[in-house]
Amino acid sequence: MTIDKRKVVYQIYPKSYKDTTGTGVGDLRGIIEKLPYLKELGIDMIWLNPFYPSPQRDNGYDISDYTAVHPDFGSMADFEEMVAVGQDLGIDFMLDMVLNHCSTEHEWFQKALAGDKYYQDFFILRDQPTDWVSKFGGNAWAPFGDTGKYYLHLFDVTQADLNWRNPHVRKELFKVVNFWKDKGVKGFRFDVINLIGKDEVLEDCPVNDGKPAYTDRPITHDYLRMMNNATFGSETGFMTVGEMSATTIENCILYTAPEREELSMAFNFHHLKVDYKDGQKWTLMDFDFEELKRLFHTWGEEMSVGNGWNALFYNNHDQPRALNRFVDVKNFRTEGATMLAASIHLSRGTPYIYMGEEIGMIDPDFDSMSDYVDVESINAYQMLLEQGHSPEQAFKIIQAKSRDNSRTPMQWDASLNAGFTSGKPWLKPGKSYTTINVENEKTGPIFRFYQDLIRLRKELPIIAEGDYKAAYKDHDKVYAFERVLADEKLLVLNNFFAEEVVLELSDEYARGQVLISNYPTTKLAKKVKLQPYQSLAILVQ
Repeated sequence: MTIDKRKVVYQIYPKSYKDTTGTGVGDLRGIIEKLPYLKELGIDMIWLNPFYPSPQRDNGYDISDYTAVHPDFGSMADFEEMVAVGQDLGIDFMLDMVLNHCSTEHEWFQKALAGDKYYQDFFILRDQPTDWVSKFGGNAWAPFGDTGKYYLHLFDVTQADLNWRNPHVRKELFKVVNFWKDKGVKGFRFDVINLIGKDEVLEDCPVNDGKPAYTDRPITHDYLRMMNNATFGSETGFMTVGEMSATTIENCILYTAPEREELSMAFNFHHLKVDYKDGQKWTLMDFDFEELKRLFHTWGEEMSVGNGWNALFYNNHDQPRALNRFVDVKNFRTEGATMLAASIHLSRGTPYIYMGEEIGMIDPDFDSMSDYVDVESINAYQMLLEQGHSPEQAFKIIQAKSRDNSRTPMQWDASLNAGFTSGKPWLKPGKSYTTINVENEKTGPIFRFYQDLIRLRKELPIIAEGDYKAAYKDHDKVYAFERVLADEKLLVLNNFFAEEVVLELSDEYARGQVLISNYPTTKLAKKVKLQPYQSLAILVQ
């Protein structure tokens, strides 16, 4: 099961991309309208967050019908047209599959509640709950109606975990995957897929909130091979990515090594916790550059040696904007945006661009808690107050860490509501939209740099296929790596700070050619000066 390693994926949060109906919610027709823009950017595939019917307790990750379109987003005809228009432009679609759990409003759960024994075995029911903690806080078990039993929900109480040990459950879920594959979809992103293999006997597990009892269990690999066999495995060029919660490199090699026939690649999130004080999200601290570099090098080298494959990203719908986290955004937004882009697009793995990243979008800078809609942020604010933070301190933390930072409407132009909607947007646009928008930025340095990076990955096999080796490991300002393919070498230097750095190059790199830089480049020599947030890639053939 080989994938095309030259491809680049663009993530769209449909609710916030483009509204064509004035409801204030983005829709599939809005995506159709913007496909020519994405063609111009040069991407190959679009990953869409869930657009299925859902009570929206967890932004659509609580699905009540796996094979339909939520009316807010349009119709199945709109979906089919979107796929067809995309194909004409050379753009494929990757859909989010949430197969660890479904909404308690799904007919399977409703039938189970009504006493249907067949459907009760679709869920994980026990007479006695364990001590496991839900990832959204509180106990991971809830009463199953008035039966005296409890059902497992690793996430929200309305998201009931599915029992993958039941072959009927697997059969139904594989039918879902094939339904969308038959609609012309060419990729799937599997939500928290490494949690589907719970232990057969469920016991208390006080370690780490119970995670060891259900994370990366060996049986998960069996389930993924079954799914691969029953669905997408025979399709040439099909692309699958697993979102891996609290995972390990060893497991990600197993999930993604082609000969194992599980998945094409894996998302991990360790590098996006380097600004968590004592491992806690709702804190403020500068990012730990040494830890970021260590994680990139460890994952880069070990996945390379083990023939695994990484999905590379800084931004998504659950993360604040990377520019605000890693860059002096007031003074070096353009340089920082392009450096961050080069640091993953020139690395080993498939790069993912989150909507707005290609124009350097930043966090919205909201004024008060009333601007936020994300339930996690609202709960966290209350928790911070209870912990003794002042309202000002608590609000500052929410401003930095809220998921709404990345969910604000896409900034198309300087008109009202950033050109996203003619109505009242479901979430306020960020304050920066009058200057940072597609209309302004499409001919600007950030967008053009992304185009160049995407083009280079297609043109140069060393970027798509080369091995990964850490370079300048001990440097306290520069994240650098080498890509190696046969006799070719590519050195990528990324200055992560707002000050100049001087590096000494080896003779072969001093004689090499500059492949790409986000600054007008000088000639190469034994000593090279990197400007603030400069990225410099040197090719030796």
